[in-house]
Amino acid sequence: MTTLAGLTLSILLFSLSANLAHATTNSAVWSLEQRSPFNVKDQETKTQAYHPLKHAKQAWKICTLVPHLKDAYWIGIDYGLVQHAKALNITLDLFEAGSYYGKDKQLGQLSHCMNGDYDAILLGAVDPKLLSSFHQPITKPVIALVNRIDNRKVTTRIGVNWYQMGWLAGNFIKQDVEQGNAGQASVALLTGPEKMGGSEWVEEGIKAALQLSPDAKPASTNSLKSSKITISSIRYADNNRNLYRDQLHYLLKDQTPDYILGSAVAIEAAVGQLAITQASQASKLTSQPEQEPVSKIKLVSSYLSPAVLRGLFRNRVAFSSDDSVVLQGKLAIDVVVRELEGAKSFGDIGPAIQGLQGDVLKKYQLTDSLAPAEFYPIYRVKSNKKL
Repeated sequence: MTTLAGLTLSILLFSLSANLAHATTNSAVWSLEQRSPFNVKDQETKTQAYHPLKHAKQAWKICTLVPHLKDAYWIGIDYGLVQHAKALNITLDLFEAGSYYGKDKQLGQLSHCMNGDYDAILLGAVDPKLLSSFHQPITKPVIALVNRIDNRKVTTRIGVNWYQMGWLAGNFIKQDVEQGNAGQASVALLTGPEKMGGSEWVEEGIKAALQLSPDAKPASTNSLKSSKITISSIRYADNNRNLYRDQLHYLLKDQTPDYILGSAVAIEAAVGQLAITQASQASKLTSQPEQEPVSKIKLVSSYLSPAVLRGLFRNRVAFSSDDSVVLQGKLAIDVVVRELEGAKSFGDIGPAIQGLQGDVLKKYQLTDSLAPAEFYPIYRVKSNKKL
C-alpha cells in the first residue's frame, strides 16, 4: 500500500526530474568559483558570475574521455556535456575506460583522440599521473575534467576541490558529534578506489575536518588527542554496488560504527545493507546478538546521487556533499570552446560545493545536480553546421 509520505516523496522526485529536463543550459549567468593556486589541495576561492556562450564560431569537434558511466556522478557529467554541446551545435564524442582500473584502455582512447580529427580533448583521467604514461606528443589542447591531472601542459581543470568535498562531509560528522555531546565516536570510510580519481584528497579532507593526522590509520594512535573521533575502518573498492555490499557485510560483522562515510555508490549499498542487518537483528537471527544495533549508524555521502537524495528525504542518509555535476559538464563544453576560440587558460574553475541535509528542497534548487531519471548515457552529439 502506498503511504501518503511515500506518494509525496514520489511526486517531489518526479517534479525534480521534470525540472532537471529543463536545466539551465541557456541561463544568463552561472555562479562559479575560481580557485588558486592551480592543482593543489589548499586553495583560495573567488566567486565569479560566468556568462555562458550562446553559440560557437564553428563546428568544433571535442573528444571526451571519462573513467566510466556506471554511477549518477559521471552520468550527470555526461548529461551536462551533451546538453551544452547541443546548445552550441558542436560535435562531441565520448569514450569510457570501464572503471578506474582501466588505465591501459584510457591510454589507448587518448591516443585515438590525439591522432583523430578532434580539436581538443576533455580528459576525465583515471589516474592523476596518466599523462606520464602517455608516450606520444601532446599535440592538442587537453583540459582536465573533474579529476586532476599532474602535467604542466594541462592548465585548465573543470571541477571542484575534492579535498574540500571530503572536508565538508567530515565537518558535518565533527559538528554532529559535538552537538550530540558524545564521549567518543567511530567512523568507517568507504571513499572509492584507493588513490584514484579524487578519493585520495577526499580522504585527506575528511581526516582534516575530523582533526586527525593525514597519516592516521584505522583506530591508530596517530589521531590528535583532542579529537573525540576515530576512524575505525577504511575500505576501498571500485564504484560498484555489489563490491560495496561485500565490504559492508564484513564491516558490520566486525563492528558497528557511529558513522559510515563513503561515495554515493557505497552509501546506496549501505542503505540496503543496514535494512537487511537491522531486520536480522530484530528477529534475533544475527550471529552476534551482543552487537550494537545498526539503526544507530548515520550515513554520510561524499557526493550526490538520486538514491542518496531519496535517502536524505527519508532520513536514511544524514548528509551529502553536492558539486553540481550537470553544471560541471556544461561548463567543460563552454570552456573548451572558449579556449579554442582564443581565450586564455581558466585554471581551476567550477561550481561551489553545497552541503545537503533532509530539508534539501527548502534550501536548494537541484537543477544542476543530477541528470533526469529518464536520461541514458549518450556517447555522441553531432553538429549540423556545414563545415
